[in-house]
Amino acid sequence: MKKKIILVSGDPNSINSEIIWKSWKKLSNNVKKKLFLVSSYKLLKDQFRRLDYKINIERVENIFKSNNSDKLKVIDINLDFINSFKISKKNSSKFVIESLNKAHKLALDKRVAGIVNCPIDKKLLNKKETGVTEFLASRCKIKKKSEVMLIMNKHLIVSPITTHLNIKSVSKNINKKTIINKIKTINTWYRKFFKRKPKIGVLGLNPHNAELRKGSEEKKIIVPSINILKKFGIIIQGPLVSDTLFIEKYKNFDVIVGMYHDQVLSPFKTLYKFNAINLTLGLKYIRVSPDHGVAFDRILKRNSNPESLLNCIKFINSSSR
Repeated sequence: MKKKIILVSGDPNSINSEIIWKSWKKLSNNVKKKLFLVSSYKLLKDQFRRLDYKINIERVENIFKSNNSDKLKVIDINLDFINSFKISKKNSSKFVIESLNKAHKLALDKRVAGIVNCPIDKKLLNKKETGVTEFLASRCKIKKKSEVMLIMNKHLIVSPITTHLNIKSVSKNINKKTIINKIKTINTWYRKFFKRKPKIGVLGLNPHNAELRKGSEEKKIIVPSINILKKFGIIIQGPLVSDTLFIEKYKNFDVIVGMYHDQVLSPFKTLYKFNAINLTLGLKYIRVSPDHGVAFDRILKRNSNPESLLNCIKFINSSSR
């Protein structure tokens, strides 16, 4: 059975309709037939018109009773607006949350391969959920923040132990149990997906790993975690020094695990730009998203790069086979 792919159009005030159209033009008819877009039919019609993009779209009530049309099939979510690229925060937030909730419910069905969500301004989500990773983890009732964020391409994978936290909150959210659970999840997924054990490098938290001083997070938390993980047969090394690793030594590893978001995402994006996808592990389904934001400054300019979204759709499709 060909599994369905759910694509969430995301933030309406964004480049999302542009990258959806550009990706759609490059997809095979076989993938188009499996793809269902959770969005506002009225919004898409108007945004495509304003971008001067020609595309056939249709509303779909039940994705499992669809006729496998190669038109862009839309699961319609209500959205009120006057200007389709300048929608109020209140209406945008309601639309985004309803879209994600709808996608989550659909993805729980085993006939669905997973979710791809286009970029979303995090201010539109609930205050306690600091990103889509955390939003969907909450809906899946994931406990103790055991979900894992991976940024990946064919060259490298990086993962932060803490995700969308302010720097001042990072240290108190790092502990042995979290590090061990997340790295075990990464190792299990990698072995299943790539059919081999990964070489995992773990960064320290402080500059120069705090020289491994007695009271440092490196000495108290990170080193003991690595020693325990080695006992599980995991190929792991660290703590590595983050200010020099991405010059050359990162090439010795399949996965680099950092302690916080920008510690690994900033160098990764510097190296690979749009050539990456954001994958969440530990949910009840596969979820991926482009590794970039909503790009307010590029709206209606028609010069945005769809590569990351296209790679997300291809990844979900390949994972469903």
